Amino acid sequence: MPEVKTNLKPNRLINEKSPYLLQHAHNPVDWYPWSNEAFEKAKKEDRPVFLSVGYSTCHWCHVMERESFEDEEVAALLNDHFVAIKVDREERPDIDHIYMAVCQAMTGQGGWPLTVIMTPDKKPFFAGTYFPKFSRYGQPGLMDILGQVEKQWRSNREGIASSGGRIVRAIQNHLRSEGPGHLEEDTVHEGYSALKKSFDPDYGGFGSAPKFPTPHNLGFLLRYWKWTGEDEALSMVEKTLQAMHDGGIYDHLGFGFSRYSTDRKWLVPHFEKMLYDNALLAMVYLEAYQVTGKEQYARVAREILRYVLRDMTSPEGAFYSAEDADSEGEEGKFYVWTPGEIKDILGPETGSLFCRLYGVTEKGNFEGRNILNRIDAQARAADMEEARRKLFLARERRPHPYKDDKVLTSWNGLMIAALAMGSRVLHESAYREAAIRAAEFIWVHLRDERGRLLARYRDGEAAHPGYIDDYAFLTWAMIELYQADLKPAWLRQALELQEEQNRLFWDREQGGFFFYGCDVEELLARPKEIYDGATPSGNSVSAHNLLRLARLTGRQELAAMADTMFQSFAGKVEDYPAGYTHFLTALLFSLVPGKEIVVVADYEAIGDDLQPLWSTFAPDTVFLYNLEEEEYKGLDAIAPFIRGMTSHEDKPTFYVCQNFACRRPTTDVTEVRTLLQ
Repeated sequence: MPEVKTNLKPNRLINEKSPYLLQHAHNPVDWYPWSNEAFEKAKKEDRPVFLSVGYSTCHWCHVMERESFEDEEVAALLNDHFVAIKVDREERPDIDHIYMAVCQAMTGQGGWPLTVIMTPDKKPFFAGTYFPKFSRYGQPGLMDILGQVEKQWRSNREGIASSGGRIVRAIQNHLRSEGPGHLEEDTVHEGYSALKKSFDPDYGGFGSAPKFPTPHNLGFLLRYWKWTGEDEALSMVEKTLQAMHDGGIYDHLGFGFSRYSTDRKWLVPHFEKMLYDNALLAMVYLEAYQVTGKEQYARVAREILRYVLRDMTSPEGAFYSAEDADSEGEEGKFYVWTPGEIKDILGPETGSLFCRLYGVTEKGNFEGRNILNRIDAQARAADMEEARRKLFLARERRPHPYKDDKVLTSWNGLMIAALAMGSRVLHESAYREAAIRAAEFIWVHLRDERGRLLARYRDGEAAHPGYIDDYAFLTWAMIELYQADLKPAWLRQALELQEEQNRLFWDREQGGFFFYGCDVEELLARPKEIYDGATPSGNSVSAHNLLRLARLTGRQELAAMADTMFQSFAGKVEDYPAGYTHFLTALLFSLVPGKEIVVVADYEAIGDDLQPLWSTFAPDTVFLYNLEEEEYKGLDAIAPFIRGMTSHEDKPTFYVCQNFACRRPTTDVTEVRTLLQ
């Protein structure tokens, strides 16, 4: 964690569990968490509210804290004339979502730290991101901004109130995601064409710097290739996956991906590592392996999962959120090297070879030091694994970046899904066991006494009613766990979560799911997020979940909800299809004639029969397992259409169903795999 000045008297944040809020608990600023108490104080004392939103591994959040929030002069101005509120965007994405929309509407850009000033009734009238203490290089300083706002608050209250009201009305209109229409195949083709147009043929990825991995773009392209046979779609995926892995955005010693690249080549990352990126990237590397059979993609997926299980897993089996970009007060210091350091550890001969292979020079590629990368390297030398291991162990002795050890339900859902998929595709039971441990942790520790899903767990406390992403991503995880572990209990849990999500989040008038439930604090607006940004949106994942659950259970009312979503969000998606690639993935799932494969067998008799099927890329297919052992029974209560399906000749028997009709059963797994391909 960034250095905390514990000699100062703590403020109210000392009682919070959020690592980000605790980082500010000894600031001289009289911070409040988001609470009725803070807004009541603002009303009583007639003060504007200063809202600062960030997260614990955010580099510029640390910079603004050092420059301003640890500064007595800034603190005095805030304490005397404002009520200051700190929010962890990862704990309260609902607050962040709304006020980030305000910032983007007012300034044309966004990011963290997010800075918003509002009236005591939560109407914003000023927004921005990072500000230095004093104005410089044409950028306004926080002291100047606060001083001007304080004067305006005293002299132009009516104007401020009017401005805040206009902004609120504009944001409420903006956050209404409906744009009714009808999505067809043309929208899918337009999404592909837009990605193709923005593709970087030299280094992969889309657009120029900065570059984000955006795994759902790649997953969409794989499905587009499967659907159309368009080889260029697959080529774009392979080029991007190879270039990202070769770049400095990948940790070549300890594995795992950083959040994004600051340059076009994927060389210089923003060094923080996020759980969600690594979960989503593991899945797309696994799918690329299914498509191509190339072991390099399986190896990267294994390395990502190895990193998470080694460094990002709690003793109880849940997954931590992130690792910071900074260590010892410097961004990237943990990860960079000089040639001398490498040669001291590996010896002059091996060290020189390693430097050539990983782009390490005396000049350096990052502030005089070197980010390891393979961008210009030839084929990997066979004996570099031992060198990697030695350098990794040496790096382990360095001061580590801060680890945000809170457990987020949504991001855990993504990692559970990735591990479950990895267990199937790579035939690795340890991944399945890790996924089950995490799922059981969530089910036990992240629900309240009524069974309501909660969003965050840390230091023995679960808090904050779950958001749409928590429900959608965990439902995805339960579906993947059922596909991997074969037990109907996971499918029952997926249905239970989906039914609760429908009750709490569904818009009964327009369709689609709101960002937060009907049973919690109402904010300025109740948005419905559909844009697939750093992660797929909760609505995109939900549309896919509904369709898969409909296929798995025969409950067509679930598919009808997904159809309503396609109509409700059509206008938004048609405006820019490439911004909604996971939603297009769900649309493709509905357009392509899908398959249900029912496996009827004795569990012990299955053996390796499923492996040829699981190693096949069949994104339009779901599997049901009608097994005879006690812990696998009960599927017919969830999926009544499987009743009467029996095994033949005491062998595992496969029923392949499509368009509400099933082929004759077969015991020939090769025949089934051919149908999948």
